[in-house]
Amino acid sequence: MHLAPRILVTGGAGFIGSFLCERLLDQGAEVLCVDNFFTGRRSNVAHLMPNPRFELMRHDVTFPLFVEVDEIYNLACPASPVHYQFDPVQTTKTSVHGAINVLGLAKRTKAKILQASTSEVYGDPEIHPQREEYWGNVNPIGPRSCYDEGKRCAETLFFDYHRQHGTEIKVARIFNTYGPRMHPNDGRVVSNFIMQALRGEDITLYGDGQQTRSFCYVDDLVEGLIRLMNTAPEVTGPINLGNPGEFTIRELAELVIELTGSKSSLVHKPLPQDDPRQRQPDISRARETLGWEPTLRLRDGLEKTIAYFRQLTNA
Repeated sequence: MHLAPRILVTGGAGFIGSFLCERLLDQGAEVLCVDNFFTGRRSNVAHLMPNPRFELMRHDVTFPLFVEVDEIYNLACPASPVHYQFDPVQTTKTSVHGAINVLGLAKRTKAKILQASTSEVYGDPEIHPQREEYWGNVNPIGPRSCYDEGKRCAETLFFDYHRQHGTEIKVARIFNTYGPRMHPNDGRVVSNFIMQALRGEDITLYGDGQQTRSFCYVDDLVEGLIRLMNTAPEVTGPINLGNPGEFTIRELAELVIELTGSKSSLVHKPLPQDDPRQRQPDISRARETLGWEPTLRLRDGLEKTIAYFRQLTNA
């Protein structure tokens, strides 16, 4: 009898983590969802609680975790500037101590382990679009450094465990992801714009609004993470996962206004320090290695996301 794999998802009650837990359960896995609920929410996984193969554990990954698992997805870390700058020391500890703890667990249980890294490892990039070979242009002492450098250090630890202990690792560099279950107050551009539009408030553009981002719908991203986890052991990554369709922030704001039917106006504020001017993944490696690319258009994904926020706010 083939036993279902037991899979640990740290940060599993978060925005991306909850969709990943859902998909893994659909595939027949046993899922242990671990979260300290700093930014994750029980409501994101409440509908999974009746499933006998789902278990929710309140735990902070900066402390060791003693469980038996076959696979680990490490998604634990606040991922928006509002949240990761709230307690920057804790953010760095979550990335670095958290990586050490989950890697120690993977080493002991011989589990394969995936790190949810970020496009922020590229900093404010001097090459465009960003390829995995690019080492980045990151400020190590700025207000965003707790996240950017924490995630870079986590990648270092993953590759050192791989070389030193033979741990089977996968590293995904995630670009801007959006969709239902985003935190309404996370300060990210998609949730900000939708909330402002639904409330009829002015939509805030930082700088001239010509900086670019590439937006990947959460279902597409989760598909990429699972495909990466299931590749051959020699495929370690890092692999960019994101949507190569590039939009200016102004274009996004105009599309949100159109889809919400809002009367909001656009207002400009100064650009935050170290805010990247351009963000676009080169996903050639994901296409070749995983046979993966996003399928959902920004307009269609925004419609689903707006519907979620309408329900949340009764707007």
